[in-house]
Amino acid sequence: MPSYIGAIDQGTTSTRCIIFDQRGRVVAMAQKEHRQLTPKPGWVEHDPMEILANTHEVAATALAKANLPPGSLAAIGLTNQRETTLLWNRRTGQPLCNALVWMDARTERLVHRFAATGGKDRFRAKTGLPLATYFSALKLLWILENVPGARAQAASGEALFGTMDSWLAWNLTGGAQGGLHISDVTNASRTMLISLATCNWDEEMLAHFNIPRACLPQIVPSSTPHGTLKTGPLAGVPLCGILGDQQAALVGQTCLAPGEAKNTYGTGSFLLMNTGTEPVHSKAGLLTTIAYQFGSGRPHYALEGAIAITGALVQWLRDNLNLIATAAEIEPLAASVADNGDVYIVPAFSGLYAPYWNDSARGVIAGLTRYATRAHFARAALEATAYQVRDVVEAMEADSAIPLTVLKTDGGMVMNELLMQFQADMLGVPVMRPAISETTALGAAYAAGLAVGYWRDIGELRANWTLDKTWSPRMDSAQRAGYLKSWKKAVRRSFDWVDT
Repeated sequence: MPSYIGAIDQGTTSTRCIIFDQRGRVVAMAQKEHRQLTPKPGWVEHDPMEILANTHEVAATALAKANLPPGSLAAIGLTNQRETTLLWNRRTGQPLCNALVWMDARTERLVHRFAATGGKDRFRAKTGLPLATYFSALKLLWILENVPGARAQAASGEALFGTMDSWLAWNLTGGAQGGLHISDVTNASRTMLISLATCNWDEEMLAHFNIPRACLPQIVPSSTPHGTLKTGPLAGVPLCGILGDQQAALVGQTCLAPGEAKNTYGTGSFLLMNTGTEPVHSKAGLLTTIAYQFGSGRPHYALEGAIAITGALVQWLRDNLNLIATAAEIEPLAASVADNGDVYIVPAFSGLYAPYWNDSARGVIAGLTRYATRAHFARAALEATAYQVRDVVEAMEADSAIPLTVLKTDGGMVMNELLMQFQADMLGVPVMRPAISETTALGAAYAAGLAVGYWRDIGELRANWTLDKTWSPRMDSAQRAGYLKSWKKAVRRSFDWVDT
């Protein structure tokens, strides 16, 4: 059998290709950022052709770095930013418009249109999701209603809908020359168009949103042989794993038993808890989602707390305010002051996600005095991530009745030790960072490797997990309570900024 497994990690800000060995160690990696297009306030778009070109480039670069031919890969796994929505022509392969990114808020009026009858939770029992700008169904409906010719092409099957997994899988397996139009169960569960009970497209949901079935991909398991890549530097490698990025991180952290949880710190942050083979419906503002499906086995479900803006807040300080030149500068700048100077940043750039689900909220900076400096802004930005994760943990404990005893972490921000310590302080439990922090790509690799026997079973995956560092809480409960009281006050200040 070939010696390695590959993974394509198509994220919100960049695309990466990572090659892993059997111990789950990184052999080679390549990464390239793509543009964040913001044509109007609240709108966020990506150029799908740019992302496709970047995917080919990083795959070639990763193979070259490792001095490997494609034949050295036993399989490839694919993981992707979820909910980001596009529609493309099946004959030309050209997108009908830019992709609408998961954090894009242009569908706010559609949310209110559908919530007018039955409220925002009217579809939660079937789909696990509240009506929100976050999910794909309303983004697709916006395209159908606003892009000339889109509805007619979608209804005839001339145009194909997909999230980024579908777009890349179709192109990499042949595109207009017989490419596979597929989406795995985890990505499909984020569209708001499937029933959690059946894991299939739901006719009632399609009718509610007036979505033509002809444009939808085939729903497939997360881990199974899908087909062979036919284009680009990975041509000839079998595609055997597809997972939405947060579910991939859950698998990469080997949270494969009920009650096991992880948090990914990226552009946004996402806390997922495995709840087993039965969905748990949230009463505290969390999402019920499909965690993974391996082969013909039963799907596993998860509770999820989705936070829209965490790492993106650091990017905003860098790119919009020019307070820092690189993201890495934020930690020493934040550490140059003893505390936040009573400055709190609520990054509700496109509303608040879990557990509030408030589309009318917008970002606020609270507690400003003449004392505040750019260092206090830097510290407040990092602390905003920890506060938002604390809010989600409280909701998850209420829903699951399982107290969190440790938090497994991954994602780009986990290298920020100031943040990790403050996170432990805000949660009052240890925070653990694995030795292999690329858990999102690793989860996709695990799904692909299991499908071809590269790894025999999940026991082998668990054996790969090793600890890098643990942060234990050091803050006393009274100080923690004071921080959280001020944070909650700042959150309330962000509500109802947009008139609906």
